[in-house]
Amino acid sequence: MRVYADNAATTQMTPEVLDAMYTCMKETYGNPSSLHTVGQKAAEVLLDARERVAKCLGADPKEIIFTSGGSEADNQAIISAAKLGERKGKKHIISTAFEHHAVLHTLNKLEKEGFEITLLDVHENGLVTAEEVKNAIREDTALVTIMFANNEIGTIQPIREIGAVCREAGVLFHTDAVQAAGHLAIDVVDMNIDMLSLSAHKFHGPKGVGVLYVKKGILLTNIIEGGAQERGKRAGTENIPGIVGMAKALELAVAKIPENAAYVSALRDKLIDGLQKIPHSKLNGDPVKRLPGNVNFCFEGIEGESLLLLLDMKGIEASSGSACTSGSLDPSHVLLALGLPHEVAHGSLRLSLSEMTTEEQVDYMLQEIPGVVEYLRNMSPVWDELEKGERKHVI
Repeated sequence: MRVYADNAATTQMTPEVLDAMYTCMKETYGNPSSLHTVGQKAAEVLLDARERVAKCLGADPKEIIFTSGGSEADNQAIISAAKLGERKGKKHIISTAFEHHAVLHTLNKLEKEGFEITLLDVHENGLVTAEEVKNAIREDTALVTIMFANNEIGTIQPIREIGAVCREAGVLFHTDAVQAAGHLAIDVVDMNIDMLSLSAHKFHGPKGVGVLYVKKGILLTNIIEGGAQERGKRAGTENIPGIVGMAKALELAVAKIPENAAYVSALRDKLIDGLQKIPHSKLNGDPVKRLPGNVNFCFEGIEGESLLLLLDMKGIEASSGSACTSGSLDPSHVLLALGLPHEVAHGSLRLSLSEMTTEEQVDYMLQEIPGVVEYLRNMSPVWDELEKGERKHVI
């Protein structure tokens, strides 16, 4: 049996999305910037997709900017807010220590340009509070950027409350909703969100296409120069087939959020209950305030890389953290932010499910993972020292 349990990294496209993209590539091949009939047909398709995406987010179509994905959207949102703040003498930005690297690396870049960055600590359960954000806001704060749901441990932040705090203080609020979009209900108006990023391939859409929602009145800074596409804010001929596929995928996902969340959460909880029976294992992140399909564990005495390779031999495809850093031998910065020591953070496993996951596949994972963990521990000198009492167990 093969089990794909890495949906947080990317998802399989659905037949409906593939069909929509194929039809688009075959029939709507014009450049939407062209004035002729074929080009204007592409422009109509582009507008239709923009309206459909906006409806899924509770936004106005004019507030939707199409991008190459979540990373580009994060970059443009943060840089734009920073430049707006700088013009007003505000060069302070608030975020958290366990954001995606698309956010953290952009903040590092801005720090070198003279901005002051406050990274809030996250609690052991992977959450921050609106009160902590409120206490961190200063007169010179230009932006608060906090992810909707964490890509590694799946914790869901109190976005509406954080947004309300920012709105009251007159501070722009951006959220990286790459993991949340299509899986959690999002209404940018109700949640007091000024800017939001998402990426199509996280909800059964194509790779290489995403969205930056920008509330009316917020001036964007271009990070790609060239043409006048996307109202002059994002140059480059629009990826019409990708955008059409994304709109279709988001519509399908949003329409079934309650149904899919209930189904996937039940599988998630069954998997968590089973893995917690492994001695010296730890669930990372809040057990309740987490994405429906996210399961993240640490197993003391082993390394995540070996665990992934052996699980793959068993037909279980998983990860040990963010897909963007899977080639790194360093422990997850997310798990370190939770206060876990390096040696424990190294032994992490992320299993991310979707509505395509079956109960039979969950049973198979529960059958195979304990044996693989035991096998690795039996050959681990660290585990031997722990068992002999030469080291103290952390978990």
